[in-house]
Amino acid sequence: MKKVIIIGSGLGGLSSGVILAKNGYDVTILEQGAQIGGCLQCFYRHGVKFETGMHFIGCADEGQILYKMLRYLEVSDKLSLSRLDTNRYNVISLEGQHFNFANGKEAFIQQMAAYFPTQADNIRKYCEIVESISAASSLHTLKYGETDNAVNMKYQLRSINDVVEHVVTDPLLQKVLVGDLPLYAAERDKTPFSVHAFIMDFYNQSSFRFVGGSDSVVNAFIEVLHTYGGKVRKRSKVTRIVCNSTHATGVEVNGEEMLEADYIISSTHPMRTIEMLGPTNLIRPAFRNRIKSLPQTVGGFSVYLHFKENTVPYMNYNFFGYNTDTPWGCEQYDNVSWPKGYLYMHICDRSEEKFARSGVILSYMQIEEMERWKHTTIGHRGIDYEAFVNERAQRLIDSLNQQFPGIKERIAHFYVSSPLTYRDYTGTEDGSLYGVAKDVSLNYAGRVPHKTRIPNVFMTGQNINSHGMLGVIVGSIVTCGELLTPKFMYEQIVEANQ
Repeated sequence: MKKVIIIGSGLGGLSSGVILAKNGYDVTILEQGAQIGGCLQCFYRHGVKFETGMHFIGCADEGQILYKMLRYLEVSDKLSLSRLDTNRYNVISLEGQHFNFANGKEAFIQQMAAYFPTQADNIRKYCEIVESISAASSLHTLKYGETDNAVNMKYQLRSINDVVEHVVTDPLLQKVLVGDLPLYAAERDKTPFSVHAFIMDFYNQSSFRFVGGSDSVVNAFIEVLHTYGGKVRKRSKVTRIVCNSTHATGVEVNGEEMLEADYIISSTHPMRTIEMLGPTNLIRPAFRNRIKSLPQTVGGFSVYLHFKENTVPYMNYNFFGYNTDTPWGCEQYDNVSWPKGYLYMHICDRSEEKFARSGVILSYMQIEEMERWKHTTIGHRGIDYEAFVNERAQRLIDSLNQQFPGIKERIAHFYVSSPLTYRDYTGTEDGSLYGVAKDVSLNYAGRVPHKTRIPNVFMTGQNINSHGMLGVIVGSIVTCGELLTPKFMYEQIVEANQ
């Protein structure tokens, strides 16, 4: 049995571990922290559960792509899902109006056309472009070798606003269609339209929350991993990937223990991987410099809300609120204008939820605001930091209260995480929400390869392919395909769904 060490226990590490373990590899996943799961982690305060990252998913109806992936990974029957409102899984609040996103292509077109009757044809054209981009990917259609590279390339080189504003002529509708951009931290003139299209298609087909929280995904993956003999070790920080003159031989754990491996897969941020590789000649300086210079998506600031019992009806949709007249540019703010926008969600910690016990408000925050506390650790940042984040939390709550009058009085407790919290728990660079940012001006130079120049060292996770549940799993399939061959993996996925 070939030994595989996987660094990091987020979704990329767990899904890669399951794929390889079920194919006969001796898999060990090493997690530096005390809790497994990366952005799938949950935490409790006053007996109430909160999610840290994976708040909702799409394409999970039977026959849809994520359902097929989860079935292949043998976790689909271990997860309980709660469907979001099919008539308004997302609500965009913009310029004093609310716009609902309905599930399904035809329902979405009908709903948007009701708001913008003169744009019906343009809305359909927009949806058809979105659909064509998803269909152009063989990993989204599970048709091996049928990727349409021309379509993929075209919309990887055009920005979101370039395409939307070319197809749609109504200025307000242009902004409504990108109203969910906090899901991928898009920037005007930079983020490729393909990023928007994959996410729009993913959630528009169907949308769900995890009943009991996203850590149910972690538990499901661990159960399957153990079934195939895989192991997970917590508090095992990889301090060095050990290489000889030709390849990696293993890893150093916690600065002292050596573990040998035939293959190493890092699901950490690429910058962390480069740091672990140290001064080996197997990695060219130009590659190191390229990885270090990659742009990162903006940081995230979250306020976790614990509601007073039976006071807040469960909200079966996601709410995107904007305090300006556009979703664009919310990452560009000053002390007066923050927050320009936010995403507000409830957590489905019990089945058939009637009243929400917890929720989250998520907004952008630049790492530069954290400069004073950049070298501190969780729980030891000082009273100035606590005063800063609490003041910002109150601002977000006040902003939410304008849209949901009385919500402020129904909050029993609230808790805060900043970009530094994201950084310290997930290892992402500067607390970036979604890791490396896609940029049309960089094209391939802005992408992170799943293969390194070290023949037995690979990378996976949200920086490979894309973020989100489907993006990360697809990235894991690409990475594991280097060991199993892509064709073999396609055949396995198809067979698991027959």
